[in-house]
Amino acid sequence: MFLERLPEFVANHVILVGIFAMLLVALVSTEISRLTRKYKSLSPAQLTHLINRESALVIDVSALNEFQAGHIPGARHVAMSQFDPESKELAKVRELPVAVYDRQGTVSAQAAERLAKAGFTKVYWLEGGIAAWQGADLPTAKGKA
Repeated sequence: MFLERLPEFVANHVILVGIFAMLLVALVSTEISRLTRKYKSLSPAQLTHLINRESALVIDVSALNEFQAGHIPGARHVAMSQFDPESKELAKVRELPVAVYDRQGTVSAQAAERLAKAGFTKVYWLEGGIAAWQGADLPTAKGKA
């Protein structure tokens, strides 16, 4: 019964069906890109586990004033404008777990992608950034690292 009336519904609601199709394509493409990226997203609890169990290097790529206002204890600050996965300092830790984050988690995804492309094997990204960390009531440090 439903399939018999579907063509009539589509004909009567062209704009609605078009919007649905665009949303469906956007959702599918987002999920495909998430599944094929070369870095993994972490929750604050998973990052805590990674830091405690595997001594992960944690890099904050937010602006300096944001870093000084509050960051994950032990994190190193590298502004995104100066972030270079090919630097000698980062080359030393190519095989270790490296986790990146920023204020909201948007810019750090680009840093994670750059690390993965540079050949880092264990790259992680804190989904939601320091805001998610603070939202989970985990400790932060203030000032310089």
